[in-house]
Amino acid sequence: MVTNKRYPVLKRKGYLWVTLALFILSLALHWGFGWKAYISDQMEHGRQPEISGYVVEMIRDTMENWQSEFLQLIWQVAGLSFLWYCGSPQSKEGDERKEEKLDYIIRKLEPEKAEQLLSEWKQKYPDH
Repeated sequence: MVTNKRYPVLKRKGYLWVTLALFILSLALHWGFGWKAYISDQMEHGRQPEISGYVVEMIRDTMENWQSEFLQLIWQVAGLSFLWYCGSPQSKEGDERKEEKLDYIIRKLEPEKAEQLLSEWKQKYPDH
């Protein structure tokens, strides 16, 4: 594996940095366009725009958005990962079948060494 010695953290955590950059950009755009809409709404009602009112409104809007979209997605990803890690029946679907097929293929390709290979792999990668 080739690593970039000048930017090892950037390379290893590339997905994190891209996601963080997109998150910050989208949040900045959300608040920027929200400011324009807030000013327009305040002017329509003959009021002077106030930063405190804008901040309260934007925090409320951001939290509503996160509640309805972001937190649901996080739960789906985190919940699925947790259940998969814990070994729920849904995460194990097909694993035994795949193992059996692979064992069959190994026995056909290397009949003389198959049992030795399977035994070594069983020791190296034990079942949970």
